[in-house]
Amino acid sequence: MSEREAQELIAKADKKATSSSWLFGGNKYEEAAELYTKAGNIYKMAKRWKESGDTFCKAADMQLKMNEKDEAANTFINASKSYRKSSPQEAILSLENAIQILTERGRFQSAAKHQEDIASIYESELIDLDQAMRAYEVAADWYAGESSTALSHKCMLKVATFAAQLGQYDKAIEKFELVASASLDNQLMKWSLKEYFLKAGLCHIASGDSVTAHNAVNRYCEMDVTFGSTRECQFLQSILTAVDNSDVGQFTGSVVEFDQLSKLDNWKTKILLEIKNSIGEESSLI
Repeated sequence: MSEREAQELIAKADKKATSSSWLFGGNKYEEAAELYTKAGNIYKMAKRWKESGDTFCKAADMQLKMNEKDEAANTFINASKSYRKSSPQEAILSLENAIQILTERGRFQSAAKHQEDIASIYESELIDLDQAMRAYEVAADWYAGESSTALSHKCMLKVATFAAQLGQYDKAIEKFELVASASLDNQLMKWSLKEYFLKAGLCHIASGDSVTAHNAVNRYCEMDVTFGSTRECQFLQSILTAVDNSDVGQFTGSVVEFDQLSKLDNWKTKILLEIKNSIGEESSLI
């Protein structure tokens, strides 16, 4: 199959779509949709990603004219997969078209999955953390509405992570604490509690309210009686003491000690740098 064949199929489909039905007989929109879909697949095999996406969108438009909404949603999703190879913004638009159909038809689980795809494009390809955060938050809400708790929490943790990176510490704390609270009685998730509490605690400290940060750490110890004996809790307490004393040396020593036992990731390092800078030093943490 050649790209020329795809162009011929599109020309036939265009003619079908704009013709009077009595000239050709049958359902002109259905026949046009089939021709557009064939052409879209030919372009896809040829790795002509934009052309493939454009042609799938034409097929979806024909399906909408026939009120075949589920088929149209699937075709918009196929278009997004092609667009994602060349034009992330057009991939998002196609996914939004699919999501509109899915939500209208009450298919919120599927809508959430594709909303998560939008968030992933913003996160990984467009590097727009604010839009990624917003998209993950919508997906989390829809998953929660469908009782898909694990998927909702996964998206919510993304929201918290990005909120902190954007300096929206209150929002980050809310989401980390919400997931932590929901995980208290879940044996599979309980091992993650100390990580959620650590991240929420770091956000409390970074927000600049030492009193609230101390109260939060105490509350975490009450929520989970094992947290007080963890390295994470002891770390939070030590850097809180350093912040209270405006002691950069103590702060740096606590960070180095913790990092030697539990390697700090980029997210924690960034938050810790924010905290360190707030007590008067702008050099590297470690």
